[in-house]
Amino acid sequence: MSQLPHLAEPIASSRSINPATGQEIARYPWHTDGEIEARLAAAAKAFAIWRQTPIAQRVTVLAQLGAILKRDCGALAESITLEMGKPMARAKGEVLKCAALCEWYAANAERLLADELVDLGSDGNARVRYEPIGLVLGVMPWNFPLWQVLRAAVPVLVAGNGFLLKHADNVQGSALALEAAFAQTDAPKGLFANLNLYRSQLPKLISDPRLVGVSVTAGVAAGSAIAAEAGRSLKKSVLELGGSDPFIVLADADLDLAVPAAIEARFQNSGQVCIAGKRIILEAPIAEAFTARFLDAASKLRVGDPLDPDVDLGPLARARQRDELTAQVERSVALGAKLLLGGNTPIGPGAFYPPTVLGNVTCDMPVFTEETFGPVAALVIAADADDAIRLANTSNFGLSGSLWSRDVARAQVLAERIETGGLFINKVAVSDPRVPIGGIKQSGYGRELSHFGIREFTNAKLIWASR
Repeated sequence: MSQLPHLAEPIASSRSINPATGQEIARYPWHTDGEIEARLAAAAKAFAIWRQTPIAQRVTVLAQLGAILKRDCGALAESITLEMGKPMARAKGEVLKCAALCEWYAANAERLLADELVDLGSDGNARVRYEPIGLVLGVMPWNFPLWQVLRAAVPVLVAGNGFLLKHADNVQGSALALEAAFAQTDAPKGLFANLNLYRSQLPKLISDPRLVGVSVTAGVAAGSAIAAEAGRSLKKSVLELGGSDPFIVLADADLDLAVPAAIEARFQNSGQVCIAGKRIILEAPIAEAFTARFLDAASKLRVGDPLDPDVDLGPLARARQRDELTAQVERSVALGAKLLLGGNTPIGPGAFYPPTVLGNVTCDMPVFTEETFGPVAALVIAADADDAIRLANTSNFGLSGSLWSRDVARAQVLAERIETGGLFINKVAVSDPRVPIGGIKQSGYGRELSHFGIREFTNAKLIWASR
């Protein structure tokens, strides 16, 4: 696992640092091999019970979890804010979105997992059952400390599997809060378990026969390394590895809608969103007007203490992330990008970075070719709609994208040419339990959410009966 980046192995514990102040919140001891084995054994025992539990009973556990998340929304949101810098209003929204996810699967799981019947005529009939397969490991990031976890875990669990969480080391408080929330439901003890692991412990865990698959949301290097470990043991993996999503504004777009949407797409969560619009591709006739309005709106965003209700952007989650973002901007400017707004690293405590806008961006610049995980918008000019699509597809990533036009019928046709796992017309890219999320190219493979997500870690068993 030597390819896994930024997973240093402290002697005794991981640390949670408040990115707004730089002050340590808490230390969490790494789990020993013995503690990992105890949790793995408990999860396997819980799975043996859970897999035999009727779906009608499983969904009651989801309903219980959703109610607990709503009840504890304030405390959970505060943990998110303190650990990774998300403004409180956004953090509360994340918690409530998780509760809604639980409620949606509670209402729909039986339908999504129902046997599929196939009439084979004189050859008899068949049915396809979606059966649970075992324990799934979730390797999850810090940018949505609850949503990313539950987006992966809830479909896996309601399908009858168990879930082991290896969360980012800087949000262990949130990980433990989730574990505590599950412990208050009627799920078998240990079915959902948090594992505070460091790099060298992962290969042994992934190769354990009780583990059947891995769900990863991470960067390309980390995700591919973990998937390689899973592949060695013939374990299934689902990868969501981020992206450099295009936000395409055509000449006939309604700028009254497109500009505020672009602000939301690029700067929500301080730009730390996998499906954020990162490359804003503007058809030439509206480029000047869009840029002026976008700069005006971005300049009014308030950066500061995420506990302050009037703040729009908190800090980046980690100081080293700000350093990486700064380097991406500086390298792009050196290649000819024009700094239109921001770009200056504030002096003082905290990992703050201002809303930043770059113009004159071309396909050879880091802000175009790489994922910029922070509040940096890259403005790219396209000659026409065909050129906009060419620019959108000039990327190693293919997670999501947005396309803005008054002509929705035409946009529907153009959307089919854009190489992404999801494409949103006149809408900011979102994740929603009713529809799948996932990517192509270096953005990964497999899908989460909807019926695709609930079936990813199941055995689609064929039962064929002759007449």
